[in-house]
Amino acid sequence: MSDYRPIACSDHERLEFAALTKQWLDVRVGSEVQRLLPLDVYTRDGAEWLLAGTPSGESLTLRLDSLRF
Repeated sequence: MSDYRPIACSDHERLEFAALTKQWLDVRVGSEVQRLLPLDVYTRDGAEWLLAGTPSGESLTLRLDSLRF
């Protein structure tokens, strides 16, 4: 069983919209704020995930409940 905690629907919609419109977002990941370009939001292994790009071209896969907006 997963310990995943779903995020607010409004935050989920914001990520999906940003992915569709190729819009950069500033998102808190742990104690840091990172500029991310959401590429995809998907479900895997009982949790929701974000595939995002960084300004340096790196790809990150982040669990949605680890993000703060």
